[in-house]
This record gives sequence, C-alpha cells and structure tokens, in this order.
Amino acid sequence: MFIHLAVHHHPRPDKTELLIQSMHRFGPAMKGQSGLQQVFTLRDEKSGALVGLALWDSKEQWLAARTAMTEAVKDDPSDEWEEDPPEVFQLEVV
Repeated sequence: MFIHLAVHHHPRPDKTELLIQSMHRFGPAMKGQSGLQQVFTLRDEKSGALVGLALWDSKEQWLAARTAMTEAVKDDPSDEWEEDPPEVFQLEVV
C-alpha cells in the first residue's frame, strides 16, 4: 500500500473555496486510474487545514497516474491560495 497525503495548513480565508474546488478536480482525476483504492478531500474542524488523502496499491501506480492528476489542476494558481506550500507525505507501510 502507498498513501499520498497533502496537508494544506494555511489556505487564505478568501481563497479556501477555490482550493477546495481544485482538490475536487485533483481527486476525481485519480478515479479510474489503476491502483487507486480511495481518495478524500478533508477539512480539520479545529485548524481549518485542508487535507488530501489518497490510498493506492503501490507507489508505482500513483506515479503512473500523476500526469492525469496534474493535468486536472495545471491552470490553478494554488500558490496564490495558500500562505505556505502544502506539507506532502508519501507514505509506505513499514
């Protein structure tokens, strides 16, 4: 199993909905890709952080799907929608 986790700690308050819409384009671009198990867009109630979580069969399948995902959000100025870049984790079971 491979898990891709992106934590958007500081979305700009006036751009949060745009970031969520972008995440909703990024996630569905994964659907139908070989190896995807589940994908979620989440918000932490306490901090307001947005979290993208995707569970894959393998890192190789995630890498193969990257083109479709990045194409879905290629025109999104996400760096303008956040105070800081997201914290991204590529997690493997140990």
